[in-house]
Amino acid sequence: MSLELTLLVWSAALAFAYLAVQSTVYRLDYGVKFANGQRDGERPPGKWAARGEKALRNFLETYGIFIALAVATELSGRSDGFTQWGSQIWFWSRWVYLPAYFIEAPYIRSLIWTISLIGLVLLFVGVAF
Repeated sequence: MSLELTLLVWSAALAFAYLAVQSTVYRLDYGVKFANGQRDGERPPGKWAARGEKALRNFLETYGIFIALAVATELSGRSDGFTQWGSQIWFWSRWVYLPAYFIEAPYIRSLIWTISLIGLVLLFVGVAF
């Protein structure tokens, strides 16, 4: 199995981590009873629940691109230094991004996001050219 496909498989654990954090902070903010109901009349989220939702949404915005590029790399047999570095950069920076979203470091969080984008660009260049 290629490195890109391996990271794609492990990205399911990454996605689960984002979902688990978002779900946990949501339940801490709204309460388990409300979270397990229909959520009618939902008030605006607190600081942590909002950050959990934003972090998850941000992850999902790039996850589909990673999936498409990792699968394209595997199917085309074009795994190379660009695709391998790009996959690793995206994968590990997305792990670092999750806790960074919850600390008061906006420039660091943005830098981590930019690094993850560079990973996707490298992956794209490796498979497309």
